Amino acid sequence: AKSNLAYHHVSLFASSLIERLKYSNTMAFWKAAFAVLSLVAAVEGFTTPTVSRVSQFPRMTATLAEPDLGLITTENIRNIAVIAHVDHGKTTLVDALLRQTNVFRDAAQANEAGERVMDSEDQERERGITILAKNLAVMRDGVKINIMDTPGHADFGGEVERVLNMCDGVLLVVDSVEGPKPQTRFVLDKALKQDMKVVVVVNKIDRPAARPDYVVDKVFDLMMELGASDEQIDFTTVYASGLNGISGMEPDDMQEDMKPLFDAIRDCVDPPKVKSTEPDALQCLVSNIDYDNFKGKMGIARISQGTIKAGQPVALARPGAAKKTGRLTSLFIFDNLGKKEVQSASAGEIIMFSGLEDIEIGDTLITNEGGGANAAEPLPPIAVELPTVRMTLGVNRSPLAGREGKFLTSRMIRDRLFKETDRNVALKVEETDSADKYAVSGRGQLHLTVLIETMRREGFELEVGPPAVIYKENEETGELEEPFEKVEVRVPEEYSGAVIDMFNTRNGELQDMGLDDGGEAMSVIQYLIPTRGMLGLRSELLTATRGTAIIDAVFDSYRPKLKVDIKSRDKGSLLAFEDGVTTSFGLENAQDRGKLFVAAGEDVYKNMIVGIHQRPGDLAVNVCKTKALTNMRSATKGITVGITAPIEMSMDACVEYIASDEILEVTPTKFRMAKNPDMAGKKKKN
Repeated sequence: AKSNLAYHHVSLFASSLIERLKYSNTMAFWKAAFAVLSLVAAVEGFTTPTVSRVSQFPRMTATLAEPDLGLITTENIRNIAVIAHVDHGKTTLVDALLRQTNVFRDAAQANEAGERVMDSEDQERERGITILAKNLAVMRDGVKINIMDTPGHADFGGEVERVLNMCDGVLLVVDSVEGPKPQTRFVLDKALKQDMKVVVVVNKIDRPAARPDYVVDKVFDLMMELGASDEQIDFTTVYASGLNGISGMEPDDMQEDMKPLFDAIRDCVDPPKVKSTEPDALQCLVSNIDYDNFKGKMGIARISQGTIKAGQPVALARPGAAKKTGRLTSLFIFDNLGKKEVQSASAGEIIMFSGLEDIEIGDTLITNEGGGANAAEPLPPIAVELPTVRMTLGVNRSPLAGREGKFLTSRMIRDRLFKETDRNVALKVEETDSADKYAVSGRGQLHLTVLIETMRREGFELEVGPPAVIYKENEETGELEEPFEKVEVRVPEEYSGAVIDMFNTRNGELQDMGLDDGGEAMSVIQYLIPTRGMLGLRSELLTATRGTAIIDAVFDSYRPKLKVDIKSRDKGSLLAFEDGVTTSFGLENAQDRGKLFVAAGEDVYKNMIVGIHQRPGDLAVNVCKTKALTNMRSATKGITVGITAPIEMSMDACVEYIASDEILEVTPTKFRMAKNPDMAGKKKKN
């Protein structure tokens, strides 16, 4: 048999395969060895037990039939999501992948695109975080890699849940110093529950304090805690620096490009598996919605089964709901940073389509050929975590309303809010008893303030109420429950006492405390605290620690409501005594009572908040007072008192500051806080 020509080809293939795999992880090596032995046994005439498909190199053919499973594998496509905790370098890593796949024409175009190409929204660049999940596609060694860049902040976890429906595997990016963080646990848990394979990327490996072995051990422990399968725990680890564009399979053996990471994606992430590519089997779960000025509403979906063509009759279906029929006017696939129009696409591909105006996230696109007689059943809609924080948004009713905004009426505000729910699956908008107010619920305070900031920049004027938590009733016990958050604070040791005091006053429960192993003399404090205790706490923590605290919070669970009131702040507000324009003379007298928010020459109105009182309780001050002019020389004319510069309040700071009886007025250029006139009337009546 050794002289057989077939055996000779098998030997050459085995040598090549083992040579390419000998530097990968041990499990992959033994899987390859088993595959080689199976081929040798087949040549010799023996039979071997069947095994599940192992990672293979790209082939010339597009699909490979698997009779044992009844599935078809699309070998030249990989669909992956990049997930991580905030600020662990996801978007920078995606930048490195883009620059090494000839997406940009030359170095000049790459420099023009700048850094963090995927963070294209203004707020994303200003805040330094990813807010919206985005799609792109790159080609590498004949394999198309559809990449989904996801947010890392816990408030935007709905974006991660939505995007995972389009993926077959994930890149879990972990900082080489910090290791897994609270949001790492959240996103990894979602991926593991969908039985996805995980490629761990230890990013920022070039940091002087990098400790890759510690980080990998922590990731392994986290997977064990989350109940990962044996196959998922046997993960591949790649070490990388997205900023420098380097990667490697060992931390001390780095290559000058991202080839090891590309190889890991190709070899370790399963290609899409489908049962059928027949047109009647079409199933596409809509996971995102985009808008085009010319084509209108566009859906983004992954083709789970079947084939789709431009111009064919289709329907949008949900379990237990009536179908919405129509015809595709255009069909696109993702190509680099943009999209490319195609005439057809098959299962495993991620598409964008237009022609159906009533698209909603969670709809399933199915065929409507022949009236849909042979169409497939709709897929289960996307399930996301429930919102935990609520705010009211309504028409601006202040005396200074209508001076700047373009969109002022309740109808305009209502249409904009419900339009946002089309693509923001974690957001919920409800009518209230008042015709000009709407209750908007989200994952957290940041989730809602990003929406308000977006509307402000579009020209809306709004009256915003203070954030409040959403309670729910336990179906089994009938007990009222409230959301709790798990918070981790990293702070220099000298400020740890102040941090603990703040959490204790807000009914936090200490979970763990210790020194960081990174050698930076940082204390790590973990608390379990009611969400209502976290409202307004971030700014106080940053003030108390002089901006050095690193705060990470993630939703933990609903627990029985604490029968205590949690005080948001211990100082009152300075209120404007009357309508008018602030003067230097009035501010000079008022600044002795506390810290001011306004400067001279600004319009104010009665009961508008103009500063922070230095004592508990509110105090009305006359900041519009003018100095009486006489023909007598003042004895104190030569004495001048400087006016302290006012505190500049951002919208996030204003939302954290306002109490339950206060409101925030938002206009395109101004933020004004005031006492809620509705609450003042009730208080007076009582």
